[in-house]
Amino acid sequence: MGAWQSIVSGQRRGFGRVVVVLAALLALLAGGCGGHGQPTTDSEKAADAAILNEALAAELTAVAAWDRALPRLRGQALAVGRELRGADQAHVDALTKVIRGLGEEVEAEADELEPARPAGRAAALSLAYEAENAALDQDLAAPARLQTSAPRATAAAVGASHAQHLVLLRQLLGVPLAGAVPQPYESGGEPAPGGG
Repeated sequence: MGAWQSIVSGQRRGFGRVVVVLAALLALLAGGCGGHGQPTTDSEKAADAAILNEALAAELTAVAAWDRALPRLRGQALAVGRELRGADQAHVDALTKVIRGLGEEVEAEADELEPARPAGRAAALSLAYEAENAALDQDLAAPARLQTSAPRATAAAVGASHAQHLVLLRQLLGVPLAGAVPQPYESGGEPAPGGG
């Protein structure tokens, strides 16, 4: 294991603990909102599927942003980017499964991204940061709107994962570790450090 892998692995373990606690808290908070168990009506299922499709669209956009960013990255940034892109693909798969589990159609599409080809490393990382930030914003809003616990728990866990991604991206954009730590109640609205 190289030095950068040790650093990322150690940081991810530490942030992983924070993410687990955050996900548990979000799931508990979300569990107190709305009904429990499976939706009882088709309209509840359709409403949950619509919200989940919005979250899925943000995930598809994040994957697309990484697909554009990765060719501009090298070394540690490329290795971390590949990991984060893989996590975002796992989010896509999980949300797709939950939507289908409701008996509803997957209708999400990725949003258009600018630029089509980031000019360099900083622009590529900023593109990924913006997409991760937008996905976090979407995932923070979803649990309170969802009618059932399984979709709420998935949205909360995905949101916690995006918060972790933003910490790593801030570091890749040159923010020291202490400055990369999320603020309490991170909203998903913070601009990329350094303005890209």
